[in-house]
Amino acid sequence: MNLNKVLLIGNLTRDPEMRSLPSGQPVVTFGIATNRVYKRDGKQEKQTEFHNIVAFGRLAEIASQYLSRGKMVYIEGRLQTRNWESKDGGKKNRTEIIMEGMQMGPKIGGYDGGGQAPAGPSEKQQPNKEEEKIETIEYPGDEINPDEIPF
Repeated sequence: MNLNKVLLIGNLTRDPEMRSLPSGQPVVTFGIATNRVYKRDGKQEKQTEFHNIVAFGRLAEIASQYLSRGKMVYIEGRLQTRNWESKDGGKKNRTEIIMEGMQMGPKIGGYDGGGQAPAGPSEKQQPNKEEEKIETIEYPGDEINPDEIPF
């Protein structure tokens, strides 16, 4: 059994760029950055990774409409590497994340980081389906006290 699944939460490094395939299907590309914080020799270090994201169809249209540079986004997808030959004859490749679902991050000023999870529309692209469904997830407004969690 094989698995090719990517889950990322990060911030857009550039605005989504919308194009169309020769078939007319919309495709959008953008980048996100994720940070990893760790300790080295007692000091806190931060490492940033940059990811190339590609989305197709209705999901591409939604990303193009609602996402912009700096916004936080949760991405579900799969890794795919494209290979091509450059104009000078050299071989090139690029590993991208093909987005299959996303959830937009908190609205500006709408999330203070204190116990309440960000809410936003969620879009999940299903293969071989003509219509995608947009779901809205409502999180409880009450603060969660870690001492009340039974585990």
